[in-house]
Amino acid sequence: MEAAAASSLWGGLNSGIMLSLLAVVWAMLWQALQGLQLQQYFGRHSRRLSRRLASILDPDLTVTVAEYDGGRMRRSDAFKEAKAYLERATREARGGVRHLKAEPDKDPDRLLLSMDDDEEITDEFRGATVTWRACTAPPREDSAPAYFWGRAPRADRRFYRLFFAERHRDLVLGDYLTHVRREGRAVMVKNRQRKLFTNISGDGSWDSDGLWSDSVWSHVVFEHPKTFATLAMDPDKKKEVMDDLDAFRNGKDYYARVGKAWKRGYLLYGPPGTGKSTMIAAMANHLDYDVYDIELTSVRTNTDLRKLFIETTSKSIIVVEDIDCSLDLTGKRKKKNKKEEDGENKKDGTTTKQQEEDKEKEDEKAGGSKVTLSGVLNFIDGLWSACGGERIIVFTTNHVEKLDPALIRRGRMDKHIEMSYCCVQAFKFLAKVYLDVDDHPRFDAVAALLREVDMTPADVAENLTPKAPGEDADSCLAALVEALEKAKEDALAKKAKGKEEAGSADELDDEE
Repeated sequence: MEAAAASSLWGGLNSGIMLSLLAVVWAMLWQALQGLQLQQYFGRHSRRLSRRLASILDPDLTVTVAEYDGGRMRRSDAFKEAKAYLERATREARGGVRHLKAEPDKDPDRLLLSMDDDEEITDEFRGATVTWRACTAPPREDSAPAYFWGRAPRADRRFYRLFFAERHRDLVLGDYLTHVRREGRAVMVKNRQRKLFTNISGDGSWDSDGLWSDSVWSHVVFEHPKTFATLAMDPDKKKEVMDDLDAFRNGKDYYARVGKAWKRGYLLYGPPGTGKSTMIAAMANHLDYDVYDIELTSVRTNTDLRKLFIETTSKSIIVVEDIDCSLDLTGKRKKKNKKEEDGENKKDGTTTKQQEEDKEKEDEKAGGSKVTLSGVLNFIDGLWSACGGERIIVFTTNHVEKLDPALIRRGRMDKHIEMSYCCVQAFKFLAKVYLDVDDHPRFDAVAALLREVDMTPADVAENLTPKAPGEDADSCLAALVEALEKAKEDALAKKAKGKEEAGSADELDDEE
C-alpha cells in the first residue's frame, strides 16, 4: 500500500511539473507569436476574406460626397455641384423618387425639386448605370443632449453616396464624376439667385428644419433695383468705376501672373446721403455678385471674423458700412484714449494696467467685440484672404480722416472713391430719370445754386419726386429751387453765427 501511495504521489508531482513546463513553454511560444505579429496577420486576412464575401453579396463600389470639407469650415463645392446635377436628374427621372424637396427657383412661378433624405435616383452615362442616394448622419461632435447649456442640437451631416458596378470603375471615376461637376456648375449658373447675406452673432444659425446649423451667415434674395444706369454720379467718374470693375472681373490671369490674390478693395467716403450704399448695389448688379454685409460689432473675436471670410463664396462683394463707427480701429483714437486714461489715472491713483484689466473684464461681462485693428487688416489681405477668389471688399465711411492709415492704404483699399454732393451733371441726370426732361428754363437757376450750396443727391432726388397727381416737372423743379435757396440762407446764417462766436472768443482772449 505504501509503495502504491508513493508511486501515486510521484506520478502527481511529475504531472504538475509537466503542466508547469507546458505553461512556461506556451507563454514563451505566445510571446514569440506576438513578436511575429501573427494576430495582425490573421486579422488582416480575416478582414480581407470579409471584404471578398461582402463583394460577392454586394458587388457595387461607392463614392461618398460629403457636404463639408476642412472640418466643417466650408461647404464643399463638389457637394453643391452634385446637388445641382441631381436636381436636374430628379426633374428628368421617370420614376423611383417618391419624396421630393422643393426650394424657390429663379423663376418665381417654379420650384427647384431635389430628392429627400434616404431617396435614390438612377442615372445612365455611356452605357453605365449608377445610383445616387441622399444620406444623413448625426454629427460626431454633438454628444450633448438637446438644449444643453442653451445650445440646440446641430443639424445632421448630409452627403451623397454613389453606387456603381466594379466593371465601370474607370469610366465613373475618370469621366462620369467630371461630367457631374461640370454639368452641376452649369445648372448652378442657370438657376443662381443672387443673395444678400448678413452675419449672426454666435456660432451658427437655425436652419429650415429647426436644427442648429454651423453656418454663420443668413441670407435673403438680393433684389436691389439700383444700377449704374440710374446712379446719380459724375459721368466720367462713373465710367472710371465701371471700367475698373470690368478689369477686375476679367483679371483672373493677370492676378495669377503677378502673384496676387484675386480680390480688390474699394473705399467709399463722403457725407451721408451721397449714395455710398446705392453705389454698392450698383456694383453688385453690374458684376452679378452676391453681397455679404458684415456687422463688425456682432463679431466677437478675430477668429470669428476669419471664419466669416472663409464661408464667403467667390463672385461676391464683402461690405463693412460705416467702418469708423463699427469699432475703435484707429490709431488716433487709441492715442487719445491713452492720454485720457493717463489723466484719469493721476486723479484716482490707479494704474493703466489695472484699468485695462478692469476694462477687459467689463467687456467679457458685456459680451463685447474683441476684434482688433490687426484682425481686420489680416481679414483684408492676410493669408486667409487668399482663400477662394474673385472677391471685392468695400468699406464705407463718412469721415475718412478718422481711419487708421494702415487700414486704407493701397493694397488693402486699392481704389478710393469720393461720393460728393450733387453736381450739375448729376442733377441733369436725376432730372432725366425722375422727370423725363432734358432741358427746362429752371435748369440755370438750379445749376447756379448747386455751385453755391451743398446738397446731397438723395435730397435733390427727393425734391424731384412727384408727390401728388397734379405735380409736373415745373412744380418739382420749383420745389428744388426753393429748397436750395433755403439751404443757402441757412448756410449763410450759420456762417455769420460762427463769425460772431469767433469774434466773441477773440474779445474774451484780449480781455484776459
